[in-house]
Amino acid sequence: MEALLDNGLGVYLGLTVCLMGFAAFMTGQAIADTWKPAWHALAYALLLGFADRFLAFALFGANLLSLAAYLIDTATLAAIALLAWRLGRARKMVSQYPWLYERAGPLSWRRKDPPAA
Repeated sequence: MEALLDNGLGVYLGLTVCLMGFAAFMTGQAIADTWKPAWHALAYALLLGFADRFLAFALFGANLLSLAAYLIDTATLAAIALLAWRLGRARKMVSQYPWLYERAGPLSWRRKDPPAA
């Protein structure tokens, strides 16, 4: 496992999941708040993956050009960003259109039933 992560589980959890994961979460929320599509979150996750690899290289001596570590880090950040995008989109749909939609869970919404006459 450490060979794939390139620098150990502690660096992965601390740097990728906590620090860069927070950045990915905020990125996903911002993209949802501006009504942009989900693929924007993926594009930004690719860039965050580069930043994560650079920080791992600069701070912990990891291999800068490790493709496997970049793919694992970027997949983690993309999952976090897409989850945040979906949470933000559900919140935005329910708060922006309260007469049309209601919550159907943390990640989804449903059309409100018309009032019975």
